[in-house]
Amino acid sequence: MIRAVLDSCVLWPSLQRDFLLSLAVEGAFTPVWSSAILDEVERNENLKGVTRNLDDVEASTRARRLVVMMERAFPSAASAGWESREGTFGLPDPDDEHVLAAACEARADVIVTANLRDFPVRLIPRSIAVLAPQPFVHTIATSNPAATVRALNHIASRSGRHANAAITVPELVDVLSSRYAIELREALAP
Repeated sequence: MIRAVLDSCVLWPSLQRDFLLSLAVEGAFTPVWSSAILDEVERNENLKGVTRNLDDVEASTRARRLVVMMERAFPSAASAGWESREGTFGLPDPDDEHVLAAACEARADVIVTANLRDFPVRLIPRSIAVLAPQPFVHTIATSNPAATVRALNHIASRSGRHANAAITVPELVDVLSSRYAIELREALAP
């Protein structure tokens, strides 16, 4: 199974995160992250909450709860021992070193990130691909359409519990396409 490091930038948009993690729950791939990635997710979620007019305590509580839920849902996702490798790759953005270090330590197949320019091919071990979320999801969806449909169905069913009206799977596919350029129609076509 594909082992994929999910950079914080692909875990920050809520629906994209939900879709990626739902694919992982369905066994389409194995997620990997470092404690530093989860720290970034928590910080960004906290800031998102504050910008959405939550008070500081509520924003912080929700952000922490999200990270705890991720850790509980995927207890084997944490890459261990990456810290000694951080800073050894010469990436253009030193703040991204922990992502590559986690990928190397976890023997990941791919790093999924929106910051492709910060992971130049010449500095990445050949055993690790670096993909934006769109081609990564396309690969997962075409190789495992049943898991993809199950993930979409679960998200659609959960949406009715948190909103005035549930979203249908076709609407969800449209939203993923329009918001995140994740195109699933072709991959899921019969």
